[in-house]
Amino acid sequence: MKALIILAIFATLGIIFFQYSRNKDLKKLFIALITFGVIISLAVVGNLTRQIMPIYLAHIMLILVSWGGLIVYLVRDKYYWWIIFSPVVTIGLFLLLELLTGSGHEIG
Repeated sequence: MKALIILAIFATLGIIFFQYSRNKDLKKLFIALITFGVIISLAVVGNLTRQIMPIYLAHIMLILVSWGGLIVYLVRDKYYWWIIFSPVVTIGLFLLLELLTGSGHEIG
């Protein structure tokens, strides 16, 4: 599974740079690379939601949808920001639940 994730990351970077070599559009390259970095960052930060499995599974699904949104941007030049940044919703929901119910991992 880890190899598949790494392969998908390299494939996405390959698509980004292939699109740049075809179009020479520097703005699109920077937007795609920054968006890719944000998606990876949201995936890493989303690991804190692992304590609540339904939210974690929803987060993983939204990360995949977000990745698809990046591919749509690369292929069709349509930037759906609300799809790309949708994993923020599950992180926010997790933090809200932690605020309301407490973490259950308090020391002392």
